[in-house]
Amino acid sequence: MVLGIAQDGGMPHIGCLRGPCAAARRGERPAEKVACLGLTDGVSAWLVDATPDLPAQVHALGAAAPSGILLTHAHMGHVAGLQWLGREALGARGTPVHGTERMRRLLEGNEPWRRLVVEGRIELRDAASVDLGGLRAEAVPVPHRDELSDTVGFLVTGPRARLLWLPDIDSWDGWDRDLREVVSSVDRAFLDATFLSDGEIGGRRLAEVPHPRALDTMERLSGLGDRVRLVHLNHTNPLLVDPSPAERRGFRVAREGETLEL
Repeated sequence: MVLGIAQDGGMPHIGCLRGPCAAARRGERPAEKVACLGLTDGVSAWLVDATPDLPAQVHALGAAAPSGILLTHAHMGHVAGLQWLGREALGARGTPVHGTERMRRLLEGNEPWRRLVVEGRIELRDAASVDLGGLRAEAVPVPHRDELSDTVGFLVTGPRARLLWLPDIDSWDGWDRDLREVVSSVDRAFLDATFLSDGEIGGRRLAEVPHPRALDTMERLSGLGDRVRLVHLNHTNPLLVDPSPAERRGFRVAREGETLEL
């Protein structure tokens, strides 16, 4: 289940006083939670990433607490939700948290994450290949701003279908895999669509926050749009207001609550 589609800051976004942010604050359109994937068999509730919206996303899976969490990388929208597992909130005991070796070193060596490890709130485990009880998640390295940790996407395989969750990548050209081949090998690919095109954010250079432009992604994947859902949209992305530029090309923006039977 898709549990959120927005970039790390969500929508409405702090500091944004116009467009969909203003409309959401006025109650004229729904807010958008931070990009997150939920995996459930009706009993367990696994999350791909721990976003600031973690409590609502866990409950959307019909659970009181996460069964475990898979982390893609260490940027705010992907790890900040771990704090909800601490003493001040859930008071979790032994929640499995899967990450790369570099991610695990970051969490066990730095506060406030270290406190969760010391108190036994979370148990750090490898993310290379994770058995989810009927599903298997495989970490796929991708190039991204790795100031704090490396970055992965996840290939999730079940008896019926296979998906790719890849919300963050610097560029498709910098990846050591062929994008079309990867997308052709899965039933659904949730791909980084942070920005639709150049010139979306004023006052900042897009080079500071590299992501593939969704228009370029759709061009590269022409003819494969039925397999793709666009996720991790920045609050400036015009697709949040009008998805028709994607739909005309045969692509769709992911929507919170949509499901895929694996």
